[in-house]
Amino acid sequence: MVVMWLDYTAATDANKVWMKEYNHMRSLSEPLVSNGFALDMTPERLGWLEPTNADLPLEQLRETYRRNGYLWLKGFFHRTVILNFRQHFFETLFSGAKTFFEIVSSQAYENFCTMPRLWNFYQEFLEGRAYLHKRKIVRSTHPGSDHCTGGHYDLIYLRAGTDKLCTSWIPLGDIPVEMGGLLYLEHSDAVGRQMEAEFRVKNAHLSPEECISAYNRNMREDGWISTNLVAMADRFKSRWLIADYEAGDMVIHSPYMIHAATQNHDPLNRMRLSTDIRFQRADDAIDQRWANHWVPDDNL
Repeated sequence: MVVMWLDYTAATDANKVWMKEYNHMRSLSEPLVSNGFALDMTPERLGWLEPTNADLPLEQLRETYRRNGYLWLKGFFHRTVILNFRQHFFETLFSGAKTFFEIVSSQAYENFCTMPRLWNFYQEFLEGRAYLHKRKIVRSTHPGSDHCTGGHYDLIYLRAGTDKLCTSWIPLGDIPVEMGGLLYLEHSDAVGRQMEAEFRVKNAHLSPEECISAYNRNMREDGWISTNLVAMADRFKSRWLIADYEAGDMVIHSPYMIHAATQNHDPLNRMRLSTDIRFQRADDAIDQRWANHWVPDDNL
């Protein structure tokens, strides 16, 4: 059994008192696996995500976001709001009333993504009129599924617009570590920025269309940096940060923050359901490829 401790040494003083209730010992009986690779479970390569109190002043939230590349906002939504949408999603899908992608383009999902709690937060956090990308993604992962999202940063897929955008990853239900929620490479916002600068140099002689593509000749076939999360942590001398997410939480990450997922090995055999949506200021450049609903094979 591997025992790991939460590390909150980087937390601001204003957040430390609030975070005490989350400071706990957590043991994992099984290794985390992503695309066939078992993660290094030593403290040098695996740690815990740092939660932030969503009620802190906005400037403190922005500073934490700039410093860490992410904000894990505990209890941002009322838990029942999230669980009600989860129930609606599965009831609608399994009843045959709508297909998966019909739900994604439905008014009910749009209403969920633009609920006042979320919309008003971004209006203030971005300090300007917010814009929600129409291409919004719902992800479901069955227990035992071998395929996992590889290590990547989001701007790879959004190069035709501003880099001042935020991804909201919202767990639609409780997602403890064993269910394979998102994990983040610590301090990788800076790594992503450096990698993107290198890609800009390599892509300089490509056509405009190929330059913005995540699948151009200078990228991996799938746009990911790597599917080997063990090698990535070693390469960047960093560690993957994991979390026990709960219904009501929201994680915001920068377009340069490297993240991935692990297999769903939930002992209760539950399906992992989550959504990731993206906000930016309306007066910044918008990647028009994301101005349509998510559909299969849209090459994004």
